[in-house]
Amino acid sequence: MRIILIATAVGTALSLNLPASQAYERPWCALTDIGGGVMHENCTIPTFEMCVQEVIAGNRGFCIPNPRWQEPRPGGGETGPRRKRANY
Repeated sequence: MRIILIATAVGTALSLNLPASQAYERPWCALTDIGGGVMHENCTIPTFEMCVQEVIAGNRGFCIPNPRWQEPRPGGGETGPRRKRANY
């Protein structure tokens, strides 16, 4: 029974076909010191204000713009003008 449940969960996850970079990357990264000179990077923060709250709530750190984030294209990613449908 456990194998069937795991197989169903994996199949569902694969069928969603979400692009990983668009699903998790946001414009701001919070870098926090977790000790021993090791920094933890969280780049899922949509606004600077939320990033500051993330840094204040955690350990010492700072906010930087996400170098990997690309703003979505206007128009839903269409590459050219849409053609009107001809009625025959």
